[in-house]
Amino acid sequence: MNDLEGLWDNLLSRDPERIRRQWRDLSAEERQAILDHLARMVSEEGWLPMQRVSAQAALDAIETHKPPGDTGP
Repeated sequence: MNDLEGLWDNLLSRDPERIRRQWRDLSAEERQAILDHLARMVSEEGWLPMQRVSAQAALDAIETHKPPGDTGP
């Protein structure tokens, strides 16, 4: 498994702790790119229902991981 495949396996795992662990290892630039991609997965056509569910689970886990008052990626 390459690093990119592992990154997305973790982020789309639906396991909040696994998602958060991966999130902590990302730079601010990587975080923003991933947030943008996950938002597209949830909102745009062309994604399978299970992909949408996984993307939303990642967004939920990331949002609950942010410290209070943090509005950034």
